[in-house]
Amino acid sequence: MSPIASVERELRASVAAEVVAPTAAYLSDETEARGIRGHADAVALPRTAEEVAEVVAWCYAHDVAIVPRGGGTGYAAGAVPLDGGVVLALERLDRVRSFDPLLWRIHVEAGLRTGELRRLGREGGLLFPPDPGAAEQSQIGGNIATNAGGPHAYKYGVTGAWVTGLEVVIAPGEVVQLGGPLTKDVAGYDLKHLLIGSEGTLGVITAAWLRLTPAPEAAWPVVGFFEGLRAGCAAIERVVGSGLPAAALEYLDGETMRYTGATFPGDVPAGAFAVIAEADGSRDEAARVRTDLLDVFGEDALSVYAPETPAEIAALWRWRDGLTLVVGAQRGGKAGEDIAVPLDRLAEAIQESLEIGRRLGLPACSWGHAGDGNLHTTFLVASDDERELALVERASEELFDLALRLGGTISGEHGVGFVKHNWLERQLGPRAFDLHGAVKHVFDPRNLLNPGKKA
Repeated sequence: MSPIASVERELRASVAAEVVAPTAAYLSDETEARGIRGHADAVALPRTAEEVAEVVAWCYAHDVAIVPRGGGTGYAAGAVPLDGGVVLALERLDRVRSFDPLLWRIHVEAGLRTGELRRLGREGGLLFPPDPGAAEQSQIGGNIATNAGGPHAYKYGVTGAWVTGLEVVIAPGEVVQLGGPLTKDVAGYDLKHLLIGSEGTLGVITAAWLRLTPAPEAAWPVVGFFEGLRAGCAAIERVVGSGLPAAALEYLDGETMRYTGATFPGDVPAGAFAVIAEADGSRDEAARVRTDLLDVFGEDALSVYAPETPAEIAALWRWRDGLTLVVGAQRGGKAGEDIAVPLDRLAEAIQESLEIGRRLGLPACSWGHAGDGNLHTTFLVASDDERELALVERASEELFDLALRLGGTISGEHGVGFVKHNWLERQLGPRAFDLHGAVKHVFDPRNLLNPGKKA
């Protein structure tokens, strides 16, 4: 590989995209608090798919690693350049290529921010359901590359469920189309879904065709507070078992509520385990599901909070969206994972994940997407304490082991990235892992696309 200054200079002279020296903003993601920071030789800022292809072609010809980057909101160091190379930042590919409200579809570039996409949908009376968080920073390309989830994935599915087509730059620098503005397509292997969730290791997503759905007429959340983990998880199982079409089904353990309860827009019983569900649809349907949720929670809840006005409902979801910031502020840093387990093992997984923190002497709390069995158990650390940062690595390893022992997965929605790549073979098994590697080799025979991640 050429020296850093040479890569930056030669790339700038060879491609149409703007090329700049690396700055701190492009060298980390949300794992920075646990000490993960990379280095790069250059940052490329293309404005078109053709400019992306030029950068990929130059890097492939010069044996330079390529690290695609969206909004940098990931939790697995998937967009962190580990060993130099070119960061391919897609923030300037932010156009809406077409929007067809009557056909419930939109064609957008990878750098469009999630919040803007959702706003455009609402203006047309439509909804783009995936809501993985950090809506004003995260970009749709990154959401697709990680197949991101979020609270409403319980009813509506993860990001990939809403993608009908992709434009992708593949090695050694070609723009290809996979799918399109279609509702059905079973021709050939499902290459589109290989790229969804591939974390930039198979190609660089530059644009996507997305499905939309009519926005619900009403959406009413219900929060139940329960006396401890077992009672809360029993309520979750009752909601699932009753077949209620809740749009979201979230949990927050007692420690999470202790840290964040002061800003909750209602009264919180001391030590309570919280469950949030949401009823949506037509006003009649939402009202019916809300009533049923109140009945299910009311069986043994300490109390129930059921906001009705738009302001109250918005305040509740703002509080939920801000959890991670409030928790992270407790000691200056945090490290959380996104393991997922079968729903019948959820209570066991939460309890054992918190025990990991107690055993290692790290304050811990847990919240997540209960309906999906998706835990975000989080360890609080002082970000300048090397001993605690080392313990966090051990805690994460124990979480991954816990997930696999309970029949789950090392990643429910954040991806594998760098943080978990050593665990993928254990989850998949030797033969499936070999197939995984073979797919990588077909797309990227020189291992230059986001090396050290996922595969």
